[in-house]
Amino acid sequence: MIKGAFDFHTHAFTDTLAERAVGELAATSGITPSTDGTVSGLRKMMADRELSGAMILPIATKPSQQKTINNWAAEIMGGGIYCCGTVHPDAEDKLEELERISSLGLCGIKFHSEYQFFRPDEERMIPVYRKAGELGLFVVFHAGWDPYSSGEVLADPRSLANVAERCPDTVFVAAHMGGIHMAERVGTELAGRFGNLYFDTAVIADYLSDEQFLCLLEKQGAERILFGSDIPWDDPARELAMIERAPISDTDRELITNGNARRLLSRLRR
Repeated sequence: MIKGAFDFHTHAFTDTLAERAVGELAATSGITPSTDGTVSGLRKMMADRELSGAMILPIATKPSQQKTINNWAAEIMGGGIYCCGTVHPDAEDKLEELERISSLGLCGIKFHSEYQFFRPDEERMIPVYRKAGELGLFVVFHAGWDPYSSGEVLADPRSLANVAERCPDTVFVAAHMGGIHMAERVGTELAGRFGNLYFDTAVIADYLSDEQFLCLLEKQGAERILFGSDIPWDDPARELAMIERAPISDTDRELITNGNARRLLSRLRR
């Protein structure tokens, strides 16, 4: 297995919340988690899989949660753990909170349309993404289907393309290789079209064949793909195995598993 990879897509919760949060999400999704959802559980997985670092992506499901979550995220960083912050689309002070997220030393912003009930390309969100770019924060979207999806997928390739096009000075990451259960549309609408758009590999072992992964990789370019697993919703060994099986150069493999993440982190304005 590849050693020293940086996992750009992980989740963890406070010790008091982890058991309930992971239990409820596991019951809804039918997925058996790979950790207990705590930071210590993440650290154990990092050691077991010999990861060099991990990015935690918290999500505020209510406007009232964003400050508390961002404070916690800032407190747990260190020892190979990095964190994004979170703002809620309905929060009146979301632009001000972006400033605070930057001052706390957090790395970016995570959005999840199914939990926060918005489309990525809504007009009200464009100033948020542009402000994030001004602050040197990257923006990560859950992309495609989710167990919580009901009806129309909100973060689809077209909405993500609109955002990347309208905010060229902001770096975006479309998780799950651009969209779960949307490989064909990702290939035609997103892959390789935007220099400011990255994909990550979170849970692709469940949703993409090796052939589909390679096709998207070749269209997108290894220099804009980030290894991610979605801990605790998958074991990083599975995504690393897919990357290791792919008929690509060692240079491209290193970019995906480590180099691209380190390059993005080096760009943060601190």
